[in-house]
Amino acid sequence: MLVIQRENNEAKPTRILYGANLSHDRLIKYLDELKALGVIQESGIDEKVYSLTQKGVEFMNNFRKVESFASAFGFKI
Repeated sequence: MLVIQRENNEAKPTRILYGANLSHDRLIKYLDELKALGVIQESGIDEKVYSLTQKGVEFMNNFRKVESFASAFGFKI
């Protein structure tokens, strides 16, 4: 999700694959899970493009808050 967010909320599978340092099989598994959770959406027919849903944007914002809070106590997430 971070890779999608960094790419201005639109990323092709190859960009996600390299940015997340995943194998193709794992990428497909994770993308399917994230779609099922409703945090990303897939568009495009010939070339698939993934973007964050509103739920995904809210998750990332809340995750950043938790990350910042943990960092204040010396924890790294």
